[in-house]
Amino acid sequence: MSTRNADLSRRGFLGGSLLFVAGAVTACSSNPMGGTATSAAKTTLNVWYHAYGEAGTQQAVTRYAAAFTKANPDIAVKVTWIPGDYGTKLNSTLLTADAPDVFEVGDFNTGLIQSGQIAALDDLYGDTKSDFSTTNLDYLSAGGKTYGIKQVDDVMMLYYRKSVLDKAGIKVPTTLAELADAAKALTTKDAKGLFVGNDGVGNAPANAIWSNGGELIADGKAAFASPQAIEAVTAVKRLHDDKSLLLGFTTDWWDAAALTQNAAAMQWGGLWSMPDMQKALGDDFGVAPWPALKAGGNPVVRIGGWASLVNAKGKNVEAAKKYVQWLWISQTDLQKDFNESYGLHVPPRKTVAATADKLRAGSAKDAVDLAAKYGKSNPNTWSSAVSSVFDTAAAKAMTGQGDVAALLTAAAEKAQPEIDKQKV
Repeated sequence: MSTRNADLSRRGFLGGSLLFVAGAVTACSSNPMGGTATSAAKTTLNVWYHAYGEAGTQQAVTRYAAAFTKANPDIAVKVTWIPGDYGTKLNSTLLTADAPDVFEVGDFNTGLIQSGQIAALDDLYGDTKSDFSTTNLDYLSAGGKTYGIKQVDDVMMLYYRKSVLDKAGIKVPTTLAELADAAKALTTKDAKGLFVGNDGVGNAPANAIWSNGGELIADGKAAFASPQAIEAVTAVKRLHDDKSLLLGFTTDWWDAAALTQNAAAMQWGGLWSMPDMQKALGDDFGVAPWPALKAGGNPVVRIGGWASLVNAKGKNVEAAKKYVQWLWISQTDLQKDFNESYGLHVPPRKTVAATADKLRAGSAKDAVDLAAKYGKSNPNTWSSAVSSVFDTAAAKAMTGQGDVAALLTAAAEKAQPEIDKQKV
């Protein structure tokens, strides 16, 4: 499963229960001031969000829009809330006259630049650009221009039950072999040792490749059939062979339930679910990076998140840029609220993250520190067409449905034309 698909599942799973009004394509299309426009407004922006699963997020973004319109009475904001398969709905709507003026993406890819769909936003950053990490800026950039502003950084890592590992005399794994050994030893008739996703694949193949010094894409070429990648995916297959993975749970890896309900002793998960972990388990859990494939290798913490983009083909580009700058550059109090109050995320701006009280201690601080040290993000040419080819091959390889080298090599050859399409 790619990060993209995982985010769609995680964030959309409560979408149906959060509707204000029903619509043909949108879950909610409402102006936070109480209508679709204000009497003074000359422009109405349509701003799209996927249906975040965290309670209160929809109400928050409508409050932010209301505050913007109060400060800028000539611009009304219509918040459109999209449940279900956000990516498919967004991609199809961008080709029509109903395309949003502002929209968020969970996995940015340069195909949007190549098609002329999105506007460069360098002028919005001003002197705040150094307050964003080089990793995030590079991710949203191509051809010397930056095309988005990060809203949240989502950190993904390995959770484990301290008491369960202590009782079994098992230390936190630092290599893949140790992880496999621990997962096998912690598997009982009532619980499994490890949960990486209901399909038993999740982010494990990509994590394993990175943990062996490999890359998914390097220098514009599919790199997931390199010797390091083949070795990594071959090694991670052991998790399936040992039958120590939890499969088909009631919720997927993005939710805390597998760990909190004692269905697994270790679980791949996100920082966003840590409040649920804390509520259910107190301090009886810890966090760690995905372990290095071999001693001395590269532990992995994944960094995802969502970024705000402006539709370059829309009728309201300047008003849209003004809104994006106001919300994600100027309003640091709202950025802090968005990242801390609904689930838990890391504010992309360094100065805002430094004031985030919930990230200053305990496992949350551990996760942030691990992300700074070991963080890896998908390359910005990792489109859905590319990731789906890799995901399919990696899943077959992990579950013993073919030769690992042959599967990954064929997938890399198939993915390369899709990578080439995105060159800017």
